[in-house]
Amino acid sequence: MVVKKKAAKVEAVVLDGDELSTLLASLSINGAEDGVQSLAQTLRSCLELEDPVQQIQLVKTAGAQLEALTEVEPDGPLLGACLHTLALVYTSLKPKNPLRRATASALGSVPASLADRAVASLSSCLSDCLSDPGQDQFTRNVDLISSCLDGFLVGEKCINKLLPEVLQFLHTGLSQSLHQNSDLAGRHVAQARLMDSCLAAVKTCMLVMQRSQDAVGALLQREKDKRRFEETLSSLFDCYMHILTDEEFVQSVQSTAGMAVVLLIRSIMGSGDEVASVVCGLLRGCTEGLDLAPLWLKRRCEDILTRGRPPGLSLYLCHGALAMLSWKGALPGPQWEQLLLLVPHTLLELDVSVKESSTAMVVARVLNLWSGAAVDCLQSGTQSCPEALQCLRGGSELQQRLLEHVYSHWEHPLDGVRHQTRSLFKNLLVLHRLTSASDPTDSKQDPRTDPYITSLTQSLLGLEWHMRGKYGSLSCLVELHGAKFILEMQPQLPSSLLGLMGDQTLAPYASDLLERLFVSHKAQLCCPSEEGHTEDWMHQWHVTWVTPLLQVLCSARLDQTTYILDYFLPKLLRCSPSSLSHMVQALQDMPPSSSGPTGSRGALGALMTCLRAARAQGVVASSEEGFWGGLVPLCLLRQALVHKHDQVRMDALGLVCESHRSTETLTSQEIELIQHFLPPNLNSQTPGVRQQTVSLFKKLLCRVKDSAQFLQKKLGQEKNQEQKDQDQETLRSYKEFLRWMSAMLLDMLLPGASFSKCIMSLHLLCLIGDIFNFATDPNVFALGDVVTSEHARNVLYCIASNFLEVKQLASTLLRQLPPSTVGLKAADWKCDVLQAALDLSTSTKPFDSVTAAHLLNLLIHELDLGQALRLCAQRRALDVQPPPSPPPGAAHDLVLELNTLAVIRFLLHRLQSEVMRAESSLLQAAASFPLYGRAHCITAVLQQLHTERLKESEQWRTLVSELITVCYRMSDVVAPVVQSSSPEGLIPMDTDSEASAGLQKILLEIQPRDTNDFFTSARELEAEPSEEQTENAGNPSPDAGGERDHVTAQMVLVCCWRSMKEVSMLLGQLCQSLPQDGASRRGLITEEQVEGVGLYFRQQLLQSRHRGAFELAYVGFVRLTDTLCRSGSQALQRLPSRWLSEVLEEVKSSDPSSKLCATRRSAGIPFYIQALLSSEPKSSSCSLLKMTMRELIALASPASDRDSERHSVPQVHALNILRALYRDTRLGENVVPFVSDGMQAAVLGFTSPLWAVRNSSTLLFSTLITRIFGVKKGKDEHSKKNRMTGREFFTRFPALYPFLLTQLEEAAASVESDSGQVKLHPSLFLLLLVLSRLYPSPMDGSSSPLGLAPFTPFIIRCGRSAVYRTREMAARALVPFVLVTRVPSTVCDLLRELPPAPGPEIQHNHIHGTLLQVLFLLRSFQSDSHRPLPSANGISTALHRCLWIASRENSCLVTRGAFLDVLVSLCGPKISVLENTEVTALRQEALAVLLVSELLVPGPPPAVPAPGTTQYLLSLSRVALSASVEHPELWDTQRAPQLLQHLLKCPCYEVRALALDTLLKRLRRGGVAGGAQWLQQTTLSHLTGRVLHETHPHCLSKALEVLCALCSTGPILWWDGSRLMSQDEVHGRLLSLAQTSAHSVELHCAALTLLSLLVAQHVTSDPQDGDAASRFSEWATLVCSCCSEEQPAEVKVMASKVLVQSTAPVLTSPCLPLGLDSTVSLWRSLVALLQDEDQEVRDAAADFIRFVPASLLSPDVSGSSVCPPLALDAAVGVLCRLLQQWERVSEGVLSLTEWLMGNREANQEVNEPGEAPSLDDDDFLFEKGELNLWAEPVQWVRLLHKHLRAVVQNRDPGSPGPDPSCVRALSEQAQTQSEAALKCLMSLPSLPQFICPMEHARLALKHDRAQLALDVLHALR
Repeated sequence: MVVKKKAAKVEAVVLDGDELSTLLASLSINGAEDGVQSLAQTLRSCLELEDPVQQIQLVKTAGAQLEALTEVEPDGPLLGACLHTLALVYTSLKPKNPLRRATASALGSVPASLADRAVASLSSCLSDCLSDPGQDQFTRNVDLISSCLDGFLVGEKCINKLLPEVLQFLHTGLSQSLHQNSDLAGRHVAQARLMDSCLAAVKTCMLVMQRSQDAVGALLQREKDKRRFEETLSSLFDCYMHILTDEEFVQSVQSTAGMAVVLLIRSIMGSGDEVASVVCGLLRGCTEGLDLAPLWLKRRCEDILTRGRPPGLSLYLCHGALAMLSWKGALPGPQWEQLLLLVPHTLLELDVSVKESSTAMVVARVLNLWSGAAVDCLQSGTQSCPEALQCLRGGSELQQRLLEHVYSHWEHPLDGVRHQTRSLFKNLLVLHRLTSASDPTDSKQDPRTDPYITSLTQSLLGLEWHMRGKYGSLSCLVELHGAKFILEMQPQLPSSLLGLMGDQTLAPYASDLLERLFVSHKAQLCCPSEEGHTEDWMHQWHVTWVTPLLQVLCSARLDQTTYILDYFLPKLLRCSPSSLSHMVQALQDMPPSSSGPTGSRGALGALMTCLRAARAQGVVASSEEGFWGGLVPLCLLRQALVHKHDQVRMDALGLVCESHRSTETLTSQEIELIQHFLPPNLNSQTPGVRQQTVSLFKKLLCRVKDSAQFLQKKLGQEKNQEQKDQDQETLRSYKEFLRWMSAMLLDMLLPGASFSKCIMSLHLLCLIGDIFNFATDPNVFALGDVVTSEHARNVLYCIASNFLEVKQLASTLLRQLPPSTVGLKAADWKCDVLQAALDLSTSTKPFDSVTAAHLLNLLIHELDLGQALRLCAQRRALDVQPPPSPPPGAAHDLVLELNTLAVIRFLLHRLQSEVMRAESSLLQAAASFPLYGRAHCITAVLQQLHTERLKESEQWRTLVSELITVCYRMSDVVAPVVQSSSPEGLIPMDTDSEASAGLQKILLEIQPRDTNDFFTSARELEAEPSEEQTENAGNPSPDAGGERDHVTAQMVLVCCWRSMKEVSMLLGQLCQSLPQDGASRRGLITEEQVEGVGLYFRQQLLQSRHRGAFELAYVGFVRLTDTLCRSGSQALQRLPSRWLSEVLEEVKSSDPSSKLCATRRSAGIPFYIQALLSSEPKSSSCSLLKMTMRELIALASPASDRDSERHSVPQVHALNILRALYRDTRLGENVVPFVSDGMQAAVLGFTSPLWAVRNSSTLLFSTLITRIFGVKKGKDEHSKKNRMTGREFFTRFPALYPFLLTQLEEAAASVESDSGQVKLHPSLFLLLLVLSRLYPSPMDGSSSPLGLAPFTPFIIRCGRSAVYRTREMAARALVPFVLVTRVPSTVCDLLRELPPAPGPEIQHNHIHGTLLQVLFLLRSFQSDSHRPLPSANGISTALHRCLWIASRENSCLVTRGAFLDVLVSLCGPKISVLENTEVTALRQEALAVLLVSELLVPGPPPAVPAPGTTQYLLSLSRVALSASVEHPELWDTQRAPQLLQHLLKCPCYEVRALALDTLLKRLRRGGVAGGAQWLQQTTLSHLTGRVLHETHPHCLSKALEVLCALCSTGPILWWDGSRLMSQDEVHGRLLSLAQTSAHSVELHCAALTLLSLLVAQHVTSDPQDGDAASRFSEWATLVCSCCSEEQPAEVKVMASKVLVQSTAPVLTSPCLPLGLDSTVSLWRSLVALLQDEDQEVRDAAADFIRFVPASLLSPDVSGSSVCPPLALDAAVGVLCRLLQQWERVSEGVLSLTEWLMGNREANQEVNEPGEAPSLDDDDFLFEKGELNLWAEPVQWVRLLHKHLRAVVQNRDPGSPGPDPSCVRALSEQAQTQSEAALKCLMSLPSLPQFICPMEHARLALKHDRAQLALDVLHALR
């Protein structure tokens, strides 16, 4: 997006009266030459004018006249006056004024003879300006000086002439600013201004020094001026050093000061070796090298060095040296070479101690700057590299250290640091090439001949792909050495990178690397193709890059391919547009409807993806007849637009909507495709799909608008009549399309429409309104004609929706619709809506007040709202007199202001009355008029107001005072509840006498006389007649529950905390939006009021105990603190720092008797401090944050005097506050420097004996883990994505290295379990948790100072703990510490520690810990893609030596099981650390152990099972399953079937479950292999017998799933022992099992799935079986029962799959095998599933369409996967066609008419005639009614009615008619239902759509159902 530069403001020159008179008089002197007289006249006219534009014109004229004065005497008085006038105008204007630039141009155009006179005049004026000592003029004069040097030659000469005076002025102003900085503590805005002023001054000093080099040298040579000038320079040097050593200055100022220091030294000493020598001395911190400097400079430098230097000084001096010294070309001398090499050493030393992320950013930037300087130095030299700079070559110590910096920072959280690190890496590669090549200018060196580059590339490729820095480094290698080199090293690189594109965090990095690779590869391939081998290299390029892409697109899950479309595919097509035809051809060679694996997009989806990306890039042209871009048939597009998968539909829609040109005409085919897409896709539950749809339609509608404007413009110029007619036809089709779309979307907004359809329709309608508007002008599209009053009412009723987004969109749309259709101009309708809003504002339903606020926001724009308010007040007999209405024709802003004032006055009057009543009875208020609704409406109405332009200021001031007062009163009423110790139960435990008194008053009011049932049941109060309840009973208030009000504890609490919330929001809104009193103007809110609000928030946040109350008080308080920071009042600016100091003192001194809320998480105290700290500007030095963090960490750290509960309160508060600050994203990287201290406090807090401290330490530790390693990306707790290398971790947090090492050593010393006692160090769990997130980088050197090697022995020792969990964590923590190349040797060392034989001294904890470590290391090794090949390593020998552990010689079953797990890991199919012969021998040993084990040779069962028995048996089972089922070919044993049978008969159910689960996975993976040993008949009989006799539900369900997989290929025989069972018996047993297993979802689903499969097989094999209907009717009933709404989602998904499988054999069978009733019931169940709220259920049910015969479907959906809405329509249509095919139309229509009437729905009873509907559902305070998320009963009954009418009209006249008695009975029932529903509708209150929307929608649907049923029955008769 191009941002238009802000135009400078033109202001006229303004001089005071005396000065102007003097100037005019001086310009009126006569006697000068004509040219001078004309010039004077022009300037006089200019001064007399006030228009700045005219002044600019006259100044330009004066410049031209001045330029013409070539023959004039330079010393004339009139000419002097003219030059003086121009100079005075120039110096008196503000910065960036165009008039100043015009004046500079005029002065710059003087002839050479007058140049000195012009310089003298300007110098005089400039000197006068600089003599003004005022600090307020300093910034203006600094800008004046810099503007003189901005391409203004006369100004530059002035500065040179006045150089001492200018530098003295800058020094004086800078000194004053430095002194003033210490007085601005807490005033962030003033501090920020001062920083800007200092930055401008330092930059100007640098500019003056740079432009005045000659003048500086001359002054230093003059004896009389030298001393004074040196003092000025010395003072400036001191100012710079003060800035560099004062931490209060922001980094931008310090960085500029560092450059200024070096520039000053260079200006004094020239550019020789002496400069480099002095800078080297400053960087080294020694006086060596300063001898060559002038004496005064040497003394200043020595003073700095003796005072001690902060680390930042060296950093900024390095930056200054690199930026201010010239490094291009050969270096002047050896000192420059020393300086060039000293800078990186200095920076790398700083790098380890840096804590702040902002400083790390500066270090990274300066290092990158250094590398660029080194490259410039070497590149520009024609000679070979100097000897001193050979240390920059790859492999040198300096290069190694710099690479370690790269590896430590390439994962840094700041983007800037990562970017600078990448650039540094690239420059290091260039430096290596320049220093190692014989010819530095040769860039085409072969990288394969360079061992350094080869090994570096291999190391990078060996890293894990989750390391983001790897991608940038590889990109640098590709950029410098080409892609071929890397592809030869790793040919599978394209596929690996494409596989990573599913991860959102890695996709941008992977796509950038892919782009560099394929662009470079293409350039390298096409180089030798000049002889005409284009096809060959292009084919090779396609095979490398396009083929893997298409494989991923077709087979990967949709969520994995989203980012390929976003990041990769467009780049590939930009690189090679001609590849599109190759992609399309390859995809069309596959069946277009093939869906690919489950969850993938298949060939059709991949085709749409490619075409969409190509269309967006402009590769595909507009559609042609029948083909899209000549590539794809339109029928495929139609299928894709209604495809089941969301992303396929979105890609197809994107292909239609997106275009390379916004004026590209929309063709008729595209319009037809949009019309095909829109209706079935409006009801999408996925927010992402809705967002994409709206975004694509926005592009489409903008394209329609732009192309329509283009066509209309073209029509006026077109002369070809045929083309003109064609363009007019296109415009007509646009109009029809937009009108169709608007009408269709408005029709969707019926009461009862689903949330997703409402939101989509409203979004799209708002888009149409924004882009086209709903005008009725016939010259445009006249979309307003489409909107009817009914449409507008339906939109208005959407405001009553339960969903806030629907309310907001409906309100927006109503303002766009024609006012005549909305009808709010009509007085009666306006009054009714206003009354509804006022009623809803006192509802006990919290969401009703939001509806009220939206209605009021609509009404305040209406002119006669005051009259409506008077009518409402009169109806309720209220004593309220709203202000007078605005006069006719008043401006909209005035109408809005007066209406807002009237509404707030009305609401405030009612609120004051209700607060008064609440003060006497809070219980009555909670039941009848909760206060929060009124307050919410006031806040919402205020938000619409432009408070800066209010007319009625006095009224607003009065109103604001009243609002603040009533807020305090509301708060006082409800405070006792939210500040009580137990607000939820309202049980007073407070020791505070005031709070207790308030609570006791409430308890006396609400507590029943002698029971405590208030807290478990509702209390009924006598109805107190209110002023608003005096109207007649025919129009009751929504919260009027008859004569008595029900109240519960929940209602009291909600009333209180929501009132607190609304008070906070209202007070925050008042402070934030209203102008404050100031020195220059009077505002609407005073300083005292603002400070009072702040004290109120302080009390709420520090004392409230209810989370809802203090969280919302926090929101209001944040608004207030933002206001305070921007305030013009010094007192208000200082408030946050004062409050912060006070609360920290209170926390320090707090104890159990303190007023601070001492809950376990400190309630609102952390929120209070968060709000105060977040108000500090991010660009400041963050002094408040640093001070607060230091104090809190000191408090949080353990101390000897905090072991008692009394003294632990400050520590708990500190830990909780720290947790909140570390979590606060607004504080960003500013808290990172304190992470190390926070981690130490959290770990040490675990050693506290007090639970409260340990609890808070746990919470803090968890937050810090997230802060350091990032939010968990995925469900895997041990994912590599949330880890970092040890080097990176300890570089960022160096203080944690010794701390963690010491703590781990201490913890490891306590885990020895020789004594048999359990010793658990408190911090051990935390230490292992942190360490398990670290891993060594393969790039780490062997002698790394922050290496992880010292931790390894302590982690191994932790594996000896007596606590099982500790041993497991130690094993997990060890894995990342061992490099993959070191795994075999480490495993061997661990195995050698195991005892070679049993003995009495053996510690089984030691053995188990060691075996777990071995096991985890082996699994990690096998999953690593860069493992070394197996070789002789001694592991096999060590294993055979301790094989006794797996045998019966070992009495400990836990260690036996662990050893067996190690054997399974080594003997499996994965690559092992052993050689093949060793693995074969080990398998035989494992089999020998297995064959004599308890699994196959069980002994007598023990009385009590030994510990670890189950675990041991499972380990044995894994060996047996690997040998018999998973990989029998590897084990070469003949006993596989016996092994499996033993497992299936094992008494331990866990073993049986494991065996069955493994069987199931093998069957699903490889199908039923005919010769598989484990599928012998004996095994099958065991399986069928297991189903009949298994007692454990999980095992039984798994056995059923196995049999289901076996039956899927054909029938099997069922054996019960030796007896063969009949099919009927099997069916009966399975049916009984399915009917009795509803308690277990898993078992129920498995039994019914298998039974359904057998039923389908039977019906298919014998379709004419006459007994099938009776035999399988119970099955059909059972399936139907599984489809009911209350069933779990898993059961409904299973039922969907069963019905899909039954589609062909049962539902669509022409033979009706189950009879009409059962078949129609199954269809009804399928239809119910297609309308289920769960998307997975709907998608599963929609698959039925793929099994429906093509003759019953339209060509668009035949055989394809379609979305559920289209599947629903198709299902009803197919059923109607089947009724005709079965010749049972009449019976079927009657059954479907019962569906239409809803007779078998959830029996929603209509109230008896005369009985009013009950609206009193206060027992469920937050119950919003039935949330209609997807299903739409209204649309469903209309769809069903449409199909029924069609089938009745098209039935064969000769077919038998329906039974008249059935028709009559149904008609009577429908008539009764219609009348009853209509009567109930009439009895509802006025505007029931707002007051009781759910009840109204239910009754309206009931009435519609009955009417439509009557219509069908009438047609049937």
